[in-house]
Amino acid sequence: MMTKPPMNSIAVIAGAGPAGLTAAYELLKRTKGRIIPVVYEQSEEIGGISRTVNHNGNRIDIGGHRFFSKDENIMQWWRDITPMQGAPAIDDRILGKERALADNGLDPDNDDRVMLSRDRVSRIFYLRKFFDYPISLKWRTFANMGFGRTLKAGFGYISSTLRRRKEHSLEDFYINRFGRPLYSMFFEDYTEKVWGLHPSRLGADWGSQRVKGLSLSGILKDMLTRPFRSDSSKVETSLIEQFVYPKYGPGQLWEYVADDIDTLAGHKAVITGKKVTSVNIGPGNRVVSVDITDCDGNVTTVACDFFISTMPLAELIPALKGIDIPSEVMETATALPYRDFITVGLLLDRLQIVNETKLRTYAGRVPDTWIYIQERDVRIGRLQIFNNWSPYMVKDYENTVWIGLEYFCTEGDDLWQMPRNKFIEMAIAELEHIGIIKAEGVMDSVQIKVRKAYPAYHGSYCNLDKVRAFIDTIPNLYCIGRNGQHRYNNMDHSMLTAMECVGNIINGVDTKDNIWQVNTEGNYHESK
Repeated sequence: MMTKPPMNSIAVIAGAGPAGLTAAYELLKRTKGRIIPVVYEQSEEIGGISRTVNHNGNRIDIGGHRFFSKDENIMQWWRDITPMQGAPAIDDRILGKERALADNGLDPDNDDRVMLSRDRVSRIFYLRKFFDYPISLKWRTFANMGFGRTLKAGFGYISSTLRRRKEHSLEDFYINRFGRPLYSMFFEDYTEKVWGLHPSRLGADWGSQRVKGLSLSGILKDMLTRPFRSDSSKVETSLIEQFVYPKYGPGQLWEYVADDIDTLAGHKAVITGKKVTSVNIGPGNRVVSVDITDCDGNVTTVACDFFISTMPLAELIPALKGIDIPSEVMETATALPYRDFITVGLLLDRLQIVNETKLRTYAGRVPDTWIYIQERDVRIGRLQIFNNWSPYMVKDYENTVWIGLEYFCTEGDDLWQMPRNKFIEMAIAELEHIGIIKAEGVMDSVQIKVRKAYPAYHGSYCNLDKVRAFIDTIPNLYCIGRNGQHRYNNMDHSMLTAMECVGNIINGVDTKDNIWQVNTEGNYHESK
């Protein structure tokens, strides 16, 4: 056990995303000033990939963030920051839709710091038709697939159950759970869009972390046992049907958290436009200070007792000074692969696709928050419909539709290098090509690029344990969050790594195993 920190200990935190901000907030709340955090964010935005971009009054949620967690402490944390609605949102009010409302809750028409209850609807767009996500065994699924594909899928699944593959790759993982035909239809091309590599070249780790308990056998079991179950809570793989969501998107909540941190600290504790560029190691292999560089290149050295990093490991390891870094650790860290991200926001008069579900929607719009685009003849990966995330994300909810087209790429490739105007033209043409919009209906557009959005599970990732082992020799350096651990965490998992980190610091715990073990459970994230 390490000694518990003395009064006025300084914790420098790199990054103002969910993990970094949660760490600062928890330190202030749980130590009541004994540990003083200061957060340095290299950009001018709060929230990292969970930020919200405001373009001409229409808001974009970068990547889409459902506020849902199996950890009730996280759910309550969010509700404490942003209280639940106590009156209908504008879309529910127009439709006369009843929804559970919080006693003494806030009115989203009049209050901004409010959390909405939203319906979870996501589908797959394939063969110019909609399929449930995840794939269900409903009649419409078979009708959309056609008799031939359905027959192949059935025999393919039976074959996969009789001849299990050793799971060396993500392809093996998917085929074992769905059979080759379904894998080819619903996973192969989309996965390659997302990661830029065929699933046969990706580690099975990604599937075990992100897909987890979902499989065709689970779907069959759920379908066959559902009529005989008295306790619906025993359904292991049924996906959440609702989630909560800030009125103006995830960035709004994290901006509130940053403001609360400043208030609790009694001074400006979340500082933007400054980047941690050096992490200085001193006696006892401990971090003694960090160098902070501003946008003009000015460098300031800040002493600290603890350093909490959400920096990409590819940037953290080279930033360590005063310590011998094994060549294998340096080579592994600097070669870690990432996937970058481009989103295009389009403001439309309407969509060409219409609501054919049983859900009531305004003006017959589709109910989806996002749609997975599985079509092989376009490069778009997902489509968000922000009207359905929150009606307040759209400046004119009743007369316009605000959507986000998501493209996965690698910095320096043809998508990343494409001029902004040409990229937007391509995005519009793709959606028109697959029948989702008409180009003449586009009223406004914007493009946003995000570097290192998704840590990837290939290449030098297989040696990540060596990087972790080296980092763990620095007792007061803690790596948390998605990029801090090079793990494809959801937002709540990133927050949990921060909470575990803070607990270790407060209690003088010297192991970091509990921090690294977050999000290694075997159940699918969105199951209840």
